[in-house]
Amino acid sequence: MAQGAAARRAAAPLAGGLGPRQSLLVGVTLFSMFFGAGNLILPPLLGLQAGVDAVPAMVGFLVAGIGLPVLGIIAVALSGTIRQLADRVHPLFSTIFVAAVYLAIGPCLAIPRTSSTSFEMLAPLLPQGADVATIQVAFSVVFFVVAYLLALHPGQLTRLLGKLTGSALVVLIVVVTVSSIVAPTGGATAAQAPYNDVPLAEGFLTGYQTMDLLASLTFGIVIAQNIRGLGVTDDAGLTREISKAGVFMAVLMGLIYCGFAYVGVTMGSIMPGATNGAEILTASATVHFGLAGTVVVALIFLLACLNVCIGLISCCGTYFAEQLHAPYRWVALAFAAFSGVVSNFGLDAILAFSVPLLSALYPMAIVLVAMGLAHRALEGRGAVWPCVVALTGIVSVCEAVRSAVAPDAWLPTDVLPLAGFGLAWVIPAVVGLVLGLVVSRVRAGRE
Repeated sequence: MAQGAAARRAAAPLAGGLGPRQSLLVGVTLFSMFFGAGNLILPPLLGLQAGVDAVPAMVGFLVAGIGLPVLGIIAVALSGTIRQLADRVHPLFSTIFVAAVYLAIGPCLAIPRTSSTSFEMLAPLLPQGADVATIQVAFSVVFFVVAYLLALHPGQLTRLLGKLTGSALVVLIVVVTVSSIVAPTGGATAAQAPYNDVPLAEGFLTGYQTMDLLASLTFGIVIAQNIRGLGVTDDAGLTREISKAGVFMAVLMGLIYCGFAYVGVTMGSIMPGATNGAEILTASATVHFGLAGTVVVALIFLLACLNVCIGLISCCGTYFAEQLHAPYRWVALAFAAFSGVVSNFGLDAILAFSVPLLSALYPMAIVLVAMGLAHRALEGRGAVWPCVVALTGIVSVCEAVRSAVAPDAWLPTDVLPLAGFGLAWVIPAVVGLVLGLVVSRVRAGRE
């Protein structure tokens, strides 16, 4: 009877939610799915370039890199899925936008970037005279075969990412960060471009490059699947547990971001001309630990990128398998194979493609999340959704096309307030809100 009572007590938390240990595993899993190459590279470079203005720059970065993704997780949890959220604009928009988001964080950009970044960190450890091109192809094949095999069971990610690779990643990050805090190598310098003008706004725009807001709109599928596998199946329980995991992820990621930014600040007087966050972390770890430090940083990048790759293949494979009514394993295999090919074009080419794509998608994602959080206030005001997204999308897509085709061209949106900060879409979004409220009131008056 004692054993039966213990079993009942162990199972009891699932009636209303997960127990503390299970919630922790889900939180670490979510962190592992988010924390990839961009999350490692951006904060130390921001810290080094912002220098004495690192605090306001980091505030902007944390808002875009953590605040928006957490709100995105909660907004999707409240709506059910990203499709249900985007359907409030229009079914056709939902189909196109959601597919574009999955492709952006999947085979067209983020998944290939995981392999390319991992290899660039391992390349310095190769012997002189090695055939780097051939080794990169071989590395990408092995990397994506491993990621694909581990992604074949997306419902079991908490066992892999939560218990093993995610925990190992956190330990390695702590080693590198604490060493810089305990024994700083240098000091802050004057702020460099682009943080020498309005560091808060520039930090916010830098947060776009993490792509975490887009990821937050998609990861809910796999996280919800894992939570259901742990015994929570009611909608209220799923929303609560997903939100808890998002808050845990935000706290952990925020601590790491601030730590990495501090590493960058302390390296400012030693390597002021650095242009890559990876070399900053490598240099700092090498100063403290020698060759072992270089190896540790390479392992951090490999683990982080592999974790994210597994999570992205799982999410993209799950979504498109459902949409295409195809077997998950074949869709996931297609994404892994395509990503392996793209990854060999090089990190620079992938990053060059990312800027205009993210500039087009991010503003629309931000307004969708904002309206998703305010969905109760917008009940009965359905015109607000298409009006806000349409005006926001027109501006963001036009500016993205300019960035890709003719960066020096002039657009009418350049005269809008906040355009100089890369936020020209904000005023049109507000206009769309007002217009949508007016249209909704007129429609209501006619009924």
